[in-house]
Amino acid sequence: MKIYPEKLAAELKKGLARVYLISGDEPLLRQEVCDQIRADARSAGFVERDLFHVEPGFDWQELHYSANSLSLFADKKLIEVRLNAAKQPEKAAKALLDLASVGEDLVVLLSLPKADASVQKSKWFKALEAVGVLVQVWPIESKDLPRWIESRFKGKGFRIARDAVLALSARVEGNLLAAVQEVDRLILSAPATEISLEMVQATVGDHARYDVYQWLDAALAGKAGRCLRVLNGLQAEGTEVLLVTGVLTRELRTLIGIKAQAQAGTLEAALQSARIWPKRKALISRVIQRLSLDELQAIHGAVRAVDTIVKGVEPGEPWDVMANISMRLSGHRIGVPFPK
Repeated sequence: MKIYPEKLAAELKKGLARVYLISGDEPLLRQEVCDQIRADARSAGFVERDLFHVEPGFDWQELHYSANSLSLFADKKLIEVRLNAAKQPEKAAKALLDLASVGEDLVVLLSLPKADASVQKSKWFKALEAVGVLVQVWPIESKDLPRWIESRFKGKGFRIARDAVLALSARVEGNLLAAVQEVDRLILSAPATEISLEMVQATVGDHARYDVYQWLDAALAGKAGRCLRVLNGLQAEGTEVLLVTGVLTRELRTLIGIKAQAQAGTLEAALQSARIWPKRKALISRVIQRLSLDELQAIHGAVRAVDTIVKGVEPGEPWDVMANISMRLSGHRIGVPFPK
């Protein structure tokens, strides 16, 4: 059975399942889900716990022994297995498959990185899901971060002003651990149950972490302010500018191809031909409608110019050019001129 993390508490009230699969690439969220299950299992009498960290060279026989033996001091046991990878070799798959047949005196808690379609179709995964509960956790997107932060404050009996939650979100974006730590710190230092903008500005540093795809999506969405903020963050973090241009070059080739094909036919056909994911169709469609073919080609030329600047062939500051590219891609024409 597959459930969302927010439904887990209600599901646990119905009774413990034999197996829990917790999958996702956000370690903090995985840990919090596991904490819920662990606490509920302890309350239900599963006081003994065997914890296994599966790394290369792990002895799977140890897991077999654990699943087939109880101590003299407890008749219920929680077996927690933390996988370092979702895809597992044949020997590991067989050992994991055996966990599907554990008795009622055992609860298995399996934590692993994001399980893609091939992993979810594997025999061991399907067998465990069939007798247990699958909880998939997803990273908190930037647009959802303010609401997530608000809910954490609310869960601890605090309120946070709207301008304060926006400021806090900007300072911890992409760094969920820092977000949790800052929420807890603000609660401990708050003179009342209301968190103000002044408190956030006075006590919270900039912990935000960004990646190239956040920058690209902001540019494609026409969010110039966010786009520049992420670009500045990438530069401050020491990201190689050619990493940014490499991602953008691939995207621009796709956009130029779609634009050219759409002019000769229909946009929908062009999107289909380019194999654009359904979730990105609306975003790409807006870009194609916002920018002309000439503009896309001019941006592509500017990206190539960044490479020549980095190599010292032409003078200039590559990050300044990238800022200008960001504005143009976002639908704005202000900024330094493109290199010729």
